[in-house]
Amino acid sequence: MRIVGVDEAGRGPVLGPLVVGLLSIPNSDENMLIEQNISDSKHHSAKKREEQYDWILQMSEDRDWYVDTIICPPNKIDTAVYGEGLNLLEVDLFAAILNRHNAEFSTLCDIILDACDVNEQRFTNRISERMNDWPRKGCSVTSEHKADAKHRIVGGASIVAKVVRARIMKELQDGLGFEIGSGYPSDPNTIKALPELIRKEAIHPDVRWSWATVERFWEKHYSSPLPKRPPTGTTLFSL
Repeated sequence: MRIVGVDEAGRGPVLGPLVVGLLSIPNSDENMLIEQNISDSKHHSAKKREEQYDWILQMSEDRDWYVDTIICPPNKIDTAVYGEGLNLLEVDLFAAILNRHNAEFSTLCDIILDACDVNEQRFTNRISERMNDWPRKGCSVTSEHKADAKHRIVGGASIVAKVVRARIMKELQDGLGFEIGSGYPSDPNTIKALPELIRKEAIHPDVRWSWATVERFWEKHYSSPLPKRPPTGTTLFSL
């Protein structure tokens, strides 16, 4: 039997992608997650998350483990916000990453998801409807609030998603040549970077236009309503 966890990182930031992470292991290996203190990524320092992520990747080379991510860019996030909303975007992303590993579910499996919907069962139902050849005998899908803190396997998925997103943000920062912080609106370094990222002639493609933070910044500095982001993206950005 396998256990599978799925979680996301980056739902709230004004800058950068949303990353969905998956970790799938034989249930007989679950004690290894406990021994390595694999749990909710928010419970660990950035350095510790990096170490745990590298360990998980090593296990995926040495054992029958699967690690995967889907990276959803800001323009697709904006399209979702303008359309059916972030919850359904997450539903589609969770279903997509599970469908990538569809062959694994030919055996018994227990899939646990971190639910973003206030209604856990609705989140489960929506994802199940989008999964290929589902339901399957001997397999189950469960969604829970704070599943990353309750289940080691989902904690592992949260570490995968968090570290991959952090590395993407580091690459973006290195390319820009100035600090951008975590991308969250509460981060002073992110707020300080906004004047360089939101210009009247061009908004950086990693900025989420649909966030209230961007709208307020635009209206304050340019005295005009912020246009909606085109579905295909934005003007190329240059310093």
